[in-house]
Amino acid sequence: MITYQKKQQSKKKLLKLYEALLRPRMIEEKMLVLLRQGRISKWFAGIGQEAIAVGITSVLEPDEYVFTMHRNLGVFTTRQVPLDRLFCQWQGKLPGFTKGRDRSFHFGAPEYNIVGMISHLGPQLSFAGGVGLASNLAQEGKVTVAFTGEGGTSEGDFHEALNVASVWNLPVIFVIENNGYGLSTPTSEQYACKDLVDRALGYGMEGHIIDGNNILEVYEQVDKIAKSIRKNPRPVLLECKTFRMRGHEEASGTKYVPQDLLDYWGAKDPVENYEKFLLEEGILTEEAIKKLRKAFKKEIEDNLAIAYATPDVVADLETEIEDLYAPHQSVDTTPASSEVQDRRFVDAISDGLYQAMEKHDNLVLMGQDIADYGGVFKITDGFMEKFGKDRVRNTPLCESAILGIGLGLSLKGYKAMIEMQFADFVTCGFNQIVNNAAKLHYRWGQNVDMVIRMPTGGGVGAGPFHSQSNEAWFFHVPGLKIVYPSNPIDAKGLLLAALEDPNPVLYFEHKALYRSMSAKVPTDYYTTAIGKAAIVQEGTAATIVTYGNAVHWATAAAALVDADIEVIDLRTLLPLDYETIEASIKKTNRVLLLHEDTLMGGIGGELSAHIAENLFEHLDAPIKRVASLDTPFPFAKDLERQFLPQERLMVALQELLDY
Repeated sequence: MITYQKKQQSKKKLLKLYEALLRPRMIEEKMLVLLRQGRISKWFAGIGQEAIAVGITSVLEPDEYVFTMHRNLGVFTTRQVPLDRLFCQWQGKLPGFTKGRDRSFHFGAPEYNIVGMISHLGPQLSFAGGVGLASNLAQEGKVTVAFTGEGGTSEGDFHEALNVASVWNLPVIFVIENNGYGLSTPTSEQYACKDLVDRALGYGMEGHIIDGNNILEVYEQVDKIAKSIRKNPRPVLLECKTFRMRGHEEASGTKYVPQDLLDYWGAKDPVENYEKFLLEEGILTEEAIKKLRKAFKKEIEDNLAIAYATPDVVADLETEIEDLYAPHQSVDTTPASSEVQDRRFVDAISDGLYQAMEKHDNLVLMGQDIADYGGVFKITDGFMEKFGKDRVRNTPLCESAILGIGLGLSLKGYKAMIEMQFADFVTCGFNQIVNNAAKLHYRWGQNVDMVIRMPTGGGVGAGPFHSQSNEAWFFHVPGLKIVYPSNPIDAKGLLLAALEDPNPVLYFEHKALYRSMSAKVPTDYYTTAIGKAAIVQEGTAATIVTYGNAVHWATAAAALVDADIEVIDLRTLLPLDYETIEASIKKTNRVLLLHEDTLMGGIGGELSAHIAENLFEHLDAPIKRVASLDTPFPFAKDLERQFLPQERLMVALQELLDY
């Protein structure tokens, strides 16, 4: 049984909370029937946990963001999300929120400031942190709520998100719905501390335990916390004790749960207990309950009828491709002045970033050591003094959390630039890029206005963890854009274009070029169009297609052979400029594909396949690929020389010409 304290809540509020509890319960009961009938494909039941989602959402202002999990139907219903759209979403129909692209609760409802989860659970916590940061930057005085389960607290993303939120005083309530089991794994096998809220102390934040089945305790405690956070922004960890009365999803069942545990928590049912309390207090009557249930049943059936009558989604190729990116036309823009200045590669990047900060007052820079120290490569040296600590932010060593915060900033109309200290370190944030950033616009129309700078490449004696070329890891991911300049002029122009683009852009910058290459770079603002390759030098005997530092290897090799070699600098890897490549090969009839990345699975393989499939009749020789060895990147100078492809390039090029 649950003990309720009315305190100062009015009769109207008490009844409203009851209605808000009953509505998702009745919807869930209907969904379980539809699941058995095959009308929906999957269901994650929140029966027994409704008081958490309902109580917390009832406290929030309509424009405050909520980041939901599997069992938070009460968030959607309390926010008055139309039931016909919810039912269409669960049936994979067009009027839902993701055009049939997401099932169950893996979706966002942006009109209602609800952000849905991805199956990896943890990444949404720092996503919420980004919204909190935006609130602080704009001095809005808003609170953000992010739900997770006790299982999700074991993930690294949980630690990273809470740590950054605490360091930056982000106004986020992190809600742990501790429901006893992660699928079939009990809490005793998930963590060793007595209560998960004990972890709050380690992050320097306050924490509270709440009876998650007591709607009044949830509402009143969270209301107090939220009001305090709006005045004094900071994170709070909230552990709501509850229980999952059904399987993780319905197919899992609950055979692994002891019956006495089910009986204990069954007696603490949040709907039944609250209903009984209101009856005993004379606030609710049996007749009113019947009337309300009848009204909800009709509402559910009426909206189901709308969903049933809605046609199934019909696949349309053009729509699928168009929805991959937020609309944007990247173009070449010329500088206002003809003035140029001799600038190194590293200087051109710094200049571009500086001018972007001047142009976009909503641009926030984040990265390790980029503020006072100016970054390990000094690209942001002096930025903090000019633009302030709010916009030039040092981060803890937590790539995943910072990428997630970049996502959250996008929700609130900010731009983010995130510097990976070395491209190798992006592995720690891989999930945020490929499963969150790349898919958000395709899933529910949310753009990600974020540029990730990636200092990359070898030739600097940095060994296997500071030299990798990892652009091909992301080349396979729809929804991303990838640029890779080879010279200072493009370095600045492509960076400025990337920062104008409302889509996630990975910007690779080769470390060996930083201080070894200079050019006369326009001093004013200009952009180099993303998606357009450049012909570095024209020729008729053969084409070398390459990018990055390898462009300079290609031109050097071309100068040593007795033939006119055309060299194409891709500049953009996603999307690829097939038109320029095809036109060149049709002219030269021979092609060599060169990249610093290892051969196996490299971008050259995809280019080779495209050329073989589309230009076979124009080829006078087999396609040549030249790349680094299929080994990790070595440290010792002679090993590095052998690993990189320069020496093999000359042999391959001559073989191509002699064929």
